[in-house]
Amino acid sequence: MPTHHRTLQPDDAPALAALLSSNRDFLAPWEPVRDESYFTVAGQEQVVADHLAHQRAGGMYCAIILDDQAQPVGRINLSLFRGPFQSATMGYWLSEHVGGRGLATAAVGEVVEVAFSTLGLHRVEAGTIPENVRSQAVLTKNGFTRFGYAPAYLHIAGRYRDHVLFQKLAPGITPSD
Repeated sequence: MPTHHRTLQPDDAPALAALLSSNRDFLAPWEPVRDESYFTVAGQEQVVADHLAHQRAGGMYCAIILDDQAQPVGRINLSLFRGPFQSATMGYWLSEHVGGRGLATAAVGEVVEVAFSTLGLHRVEAGTIPENVRSQAVLTKNGFTRFGYAPAYLHIAGRYRDHVLFQKLAPGITPSD
């Protein structure tokens, strides 16, 4: 069975710039408004460098989502919170042309496994705007449960948007009474 993610590498910037440029309209309703430079190779080189520096400092896990031929088709990240929290917030995007094939579902499952095993986290959280039912299905298929609703949670597509919040706890972790 193929792996549907791998860690982010500095030389991923050109492929990411091409994917983001070709998916700009598709991703716009789900993403923050981006400066024009974000969609260029130079812009992605800076994003990748920043994310990898944050990863080296222990604050992120950065990965590429792969199709069945191991070609990049999206990104998936964990923003890590250590100390007593030992949790992460997950974000991901997938190219429109590969939607509906289970690639995001597979990559989310793999990255959650990394979070619980390699990174030693006890919880992964993800939020979606209420209309993003496809992303909610990805999370539900991976055993995430809805635990809240956050009004005006993130600045998405030019305005603060409400988010439906989901979480998954590591095996053996149970909520306290």
